[in-house]
Amino acid sequence: MPSKRAEIRIIDSTILSDDWYSLKKYTFELQRQKGEWQRQSREVYDRGNGATILLYNRERKTVILTRQFRFPVFMSGHDGYLIEAAAGLLDNMDPESRIKAEAEEETGFQVSHVEKVFEAYMSPGSVTEKLYFYIAEYDAGDKVSAGGGIEAEGEDIEVLEMPLDAALAAVKSGLIVDGKTIMLLYHVALKGILNPS
Repeated sequence: MPSKRAEIRIIDSTILSDDWYSLKKYTFELQRQKGEWQRQSREVYDRGNGATILLYNRERKTVILTRQFRFPVFMSGHDGYLIEAAAGLLDNMDPESRIKAEAEEETGFQVSHVEKVFEAYMSPGSVTEKLYFYIAEYDAGDKVSAGGGIEAEGEDIEVLEMPLDAALAAVKSGLIVDGKTIMLLYHVALKGILNPS
C-alpha cells in the first residue's frame, strides 16, 4: 500500500511548556477523506527521537534488560520500576552510534555490531518521538563495566540477565509492561533468533 501524505493547514501554534522538552498546542485544518476541511487542535510533545536495543545470547538463550524508576508510570499507579530494554534519546547522534553508547552506559556491555530491525512511533497521538529498534548479540567478554547509567543524569539502573522464556513469561504476567521492550522480546521470539540455526 503506498503512503499517503495528509493535507494540513496550520492556523496557530502556542508554546505551553519549554522546560525539559517542548509542549505546543496547534490549531490546524485537516482535509478529510471526502474533501471537506475540518478545524482541530492538538497538544504535541516534542522530545526528539530515540533508539532502543535488546542484547541477546544465543548459547545461553538469555537477554539483557534493565530496571529503573520511571516517575510518570509511578503517577499512573504502577510501582514505578520498569523492566526495559536499554534505550535513550539520540541527542544529535545517528541512531546506531547512539544505541551502542547507550547499551554500554546502561548495561555495561560494549557491542560492536548491531542490527536495526524496525522503526516505530510509540505514542503518535501526542508525542513526536520515533524510536529506532535494534538487537545485538553479546557474550561475557563484551562486559566492560557495571553499567547502571549516568548518575549525574539521575540514572540508577539495575542490569538484569534473564532467559528469554522468563522475559516472555514476565510480559504475560504483567511484570514487563514497557512497550518497546515487549516489541523487541516478541520480535526475537517470533523470528526464532535464539533457536539453533
